[in-house]
This record gives sequence, C-alpha cells and structure tokens, in this order.
Amino acid sequence: MNIMILKDIPPWEWPRNADKMILDVLHDDSADGSERHLAVELAGDSTVICDELADALLSALGNELEPDDLRGQAAIALGPALEYAFIDDFEDPDEVPITEQMFHRIQETLYRLYLDETAPKIVRRRILEASVRAPQDWHQNAVQDAYTRDDEAWKLTAVFCMQFIRGFDEQILESLSSEDPAILYEAVCGAGNWEIKAAWPHIAAFVTDSETEKDLLLAAIESAALIRPHEASEILGPLLDSDDEDISDAVYEALAMTGAFWDEDDDEEPPTFH
Repeated sequence: MNIMILKDIPPWEWPRNADKMILDVLHDDSADGSERHLAVELAGDSTVICDELADALLSALGNELEPDDLRGQAAIALGPALEYAFIDDFEDPDEVPITEQMFHRIQETLYRLYLDETAPKIVRRRILEASVRAPQDWHQNAVQDAYTRDDEAWKLTAVFCMQFIRGFDEQILESLSSEDPAILYEAVCGAGNWEIKAAWPHIAAFVTDSETEKDLLLAAIESAALIRPHEASEILGPLLDSDDEDISDAVYEALAMTGAFWDEDDDEEPPTFH
C-alpha cells in the first residue's frame, strides 16, 4: 500500500502496519519528496508514534542535507508525544507512546539543536514550537527573546509558545491588538488557555463582530467560555443558530464546558440566551 493513501484515511482506520509503512519511507532517502514530507507529518500521530518513529524523526531533524521545511516538520511531529509524556509524567508508562528515555533524549536533542544559531530559522522556530509542549527552564528566556526580535515570524512563534509557558500575560494582551492575523489568532488562544481576565473585552468583541474571520471566531468562542464562563452565554447564545455548523458546534461545546445547559433534574431555572 502506498503511503499517500493514508492521508485520506482517518488515523483510527489506518492499517495495522501503518507505522512500518511510515518508517520505511522515512528511512528511504530516495523516496519521493512529497511522500517523505507526508511520512514526517504522519509519524507524529498518536496512533503510531513510538520510540522507533521518534528516532527516525530526530534523524531527519538533525540531518542538514534534508530540506529545511521537512526538518521543521519533523520537530513539530514530535510535539504531541512530548506533551502527552509531560502531562502523564510516566505515572502509567504503558499509556505513554514513547519511553521515558526517549522523552529525555528528544528534549536534549531539541535544546541542543535550538542553541545552534547557524541552523535555518524555520528549523529553530519549529524546534521551539515543539519543545514548549513539555516546558523546561530554558523556554522562558527563549520565548522572551523570540518575542522581542524585530522579526514577525519569530514573534508569531513566541506568541504560539506563550500558550504553553506561563508568565506572558502582558505580551499576550499586547498581541491581541496585532495587525497580523496569525499572531492575533495565537494571542486569542493564549488568552483563553491562561484565562486572562483582562483579555475579555477583546475576546467579546471578536465573538460579537460579524466580520470576524472564521478561524479567529472559533478560537474566540472557546476562549470566551474559559475566561468568563458565566458571562459567555450572553454573547455565545445567539451563535447557536448559526448556519455554519462549525460555529454552532463550537458554541455548543463552549457552553457545555461552562455548564450553561440546563438539566431537567436541576432545581434552578434554565439559562436564557439572548
């Protein structure tokens, strides 16, 4: 089976040998470029990632002969496994897709490669974006440095990373006024993740403005429920009837998260959506 067919199949329906298919392509330097890029992307999926695939991703990341974008994608592919391992902290090793030894090896490799200032910018940016999924002491200064650079690409990376690293409320609030749509989106996500109360006027404005771009609106919907769950229903309720299913579904999930939906067994009156 050609690996390209996997991109059209949900991961939970992949064949049992999907991990081997991906690994074979990663090890084949003569494989078509599009196949290798896809293999790197798929290798990080939770249904297949393991020590062997993580090792192959690290090899691709560290290989200076590989295209810069492929190396960057290899770093990003390692992010979810890092985050899962960090959250679980190996309390139940069988539930973590990589071993603790591999977890530390990934962290050490990413840090070492990030320190190499001669490495391509896109590679270093992607390394920082992936590594913050399992926060370490060095990230605070790295994110601050990225944010203060006179470089919009690095600033975008920094604001993305602020979703995972504490202590950047002021910078997130500042970024909520950015004219860069990508930075603005990440700032909205960060504001919600850290439940930054001072961000509420911005978030509420994005939710209620009919001109808000869809991706930004979806992020603002979730953040509204996280920042002010009791007030969120007032601005989210009207969007329940949106003709866009993605928006109405996002609102439903956000309101459910706030506990806004009434249970018939409750003594309290159901909320009213205006």
